[in-house]
Amino acid sequence: MIYKKLKNEIIIIDKSQFNPTHILECGQVFCFKKDEEGYSVFPQDKFAKVIEKDDGYHIITKDVNFFENYFDLETDYLQIKRSLKKFELLKGPLNFGYGIRILKQDLFETLISFIISANNNIKRIKLILDNLREYFQKENNGKIFPTYLQLSNQNEQFFKNMGCGYRAKYLVNVLKEITPAILKDWEKLNTNELQKKLISLSGVGPKVSDCILLFGYGKKDVFPVDTWINQMYNKFYSKLDNRQKIRENLIMQFKNLSGYAQQYLFYYQRSFIH
Repeated sequence: MIYKKLKNEIIIIDKSQFNPTHILECGQVFCFKKDEEGYSVFPQDKFAKVIEKDDGYHIITKDVNFFENYFDLETDYLQIKRSLKKFELLKGPLNFGYGIRILKQDLFETLISFIISANNNIKRIKLILDNLREYFQKENNGKIFPTYLQLSNQNEQFFKNMGCGYRAKYLVNVLKEITPAILKDWEKLNTNELQKKLISLSGVGPKVSDCILLFGYGKKDVFPVDTWINQMYNKFYSKLDNRQKIRENLIMQFKNLSGYAQQYLFYYQRSFIH
C-alpha cells in the first residue's frame, strides 16, 4: 500500500486498501468516535485523528510509528484479497469492505473490551468503555484506557456502576487470574494452546476467545462465530446451529486466511442485513 510517513502524520495515498469506516465499524474495535471531520482513535494512551482529504487519508498523530503498526500498514492486503477472491462467497464482501485492515491491538485492552462485548451491542460496549476512561480521566491526565492496577483494585459494584451488568463479576475474577505480563507471555503458545488458556478465564467463551486471538494476538487461523456468521453459514452453506462445528468447517476452508475472511463476511452480513 502506498503511504507517506511525516513527523506528525501518515498520509494514505492508496485509498483502495484503507478505509477508516470499514476498519473501525467492522466490529473489531471500540476505542473511536466519529464526527463531521473524521474519526478520533484512542487505543491505550495514544491518539490519532483520521481525516479524508483530496490526496488521501491523513492519520494525524504524534505517535506515527505506533499507528503505522496499529493500522497494519505494512501488510499487503491486496495479495490477501487476491487469495480470498477465489472463494465465490467472498466476492461481494471483498468489494463492500475493500478498505478493512485488522488492527494490532493491546492484549489487556482487547481482553477487557471483549469480555464486556459478550451479549452486548456496540453502542453500549463503547459507552461502558468510555465510562471507564472517564472515571480515571483525572488520575490518568486524559481519557486513556485504565491500567491493570487501576482496574484490579475495583470491586464488582464498581463495574456494575460503569454499566457492565452481569459481566462485572467476570471482570473482577479475570483481573485476579491474569496480568498484562501473563497475557504477553502467552504469545509464545500456538493457537490451540492459547485458546485453551483464554477459555479458562472468567467471562471468556469460544467467540470472545477467538476475538482476542484475532484482534489481540494476531492469530489469523481462527474464525469468531456470532449471530451474523451463524446466519451467513445457514444461508450459504447448510443448516447448522452448532457454532463450534461452524467454526471448524470455516477454518478448514479458509485456513490461515480465516481471520481475514471472517472480517469481510461479518462486516458485509451485518451491514447488508441492516
